[in-house]
Amino acid sequence: MSAPDRDRRPASSAAAAAGAQIQRRRRQRGMSQAELARRTGLSKATLSQLEAGMGNPTIDTLDAIAVALAIPLTDLLTRHGDPATVHLPSTTAAEEDPTRELLRRISGGHSLEIWRLRLPVNTTVDGVPHAPGTIEHLLVASGRLVAGPADDPRHLAPGDMLAFAGDAPHSYRTGDIPADVTVVIASPVAG
Repeated sequence: MSAPDRDRRPASSAAAAAGAQIQRRRRQRGMSQAELARRTGLSKATLSQLEAGMGNPTIDTLDAIAVALAIPLTDLLTRHGDPATVHLPSTTAAEEDPTRELLRRISGGHSLEIWRLRLPVNTTVDGVPHAPGTIEHLLVASGRLVAGPADDPRHLAPGDMLAFAGDAPHSYRTGDIPADVTVVIASPVAG
């Protein structure tokens, strides 16, 4: 095999999927290959090769592309688009410890995560501050808890919704009954 033929062999399936995502996201933003190349510092030829699935980009290269497209890096590592329907069967909560489940991450120029938080009785969880500008949204499905910013916690009951700045210290605390809470974390995308 000659050197040019070796350079043109197909990349791994992961690299090919990343190339397809780069092209898809670039087109969604109405951006030319030349403009994306300029913003990333990559050559147009390199970018074209990546989009064609004929390259093996480094994490640094993918990160530069993600920043230029103003999307999370993980969006470029997704092999398929979001399915039309998502059904997650219910799971059983631990009886003694908090149970956290990431239900869905929604990408595409923003970062939105949907979590289920199940807290047993008399449990306190201190939230770690997220990136600046992050907002947490809580929707209580069942139980009661005190939650929110450390300096302004709120008493919540079933059906209550609370939104607060997630980039500051916050906590969740139950009393005599457990709580089942849906938590939506909305984080700004750098760029």
